[in-house]
Amino acid sequence: MAGDPRGLPFAIVRKLTVLAVGFGLALVSASVANAAPVPQQQGSDCDPNYSGACVPIASDVDCAGGSGNGPEYVSGPVYVVGDDIYELDREGDGVACEG
Repeated sequence: MAGDPRGLPFAIVRKLTVLAVGFGLALVSASVANAAPVPQQQGSDCDPNYSGACVPIASDVDCAGGSGNGPEYVSGPVYVVGDDIYELDREGDGVACEG
């Protein structure tokens, strides 16, 4: 730092500023990574017991690509926010049609 008219205090403040900005970005990144999924807006043809994808109101709904026989299918993930009337959440963890 020889010859720098701003001296040592300026260098320390600059390093602390960089560290503070880096720490702030890390906190924001961690918050976004751990955020809960945002439910999608449900239409009038979607069952209100589910969010994340539109589960149609029908006599039966199964996960697309699964072994169910429909007549309606939904691609997930689907989040159970009420009663799992179509028994889509096999594990009981609140998330259906995961795979």
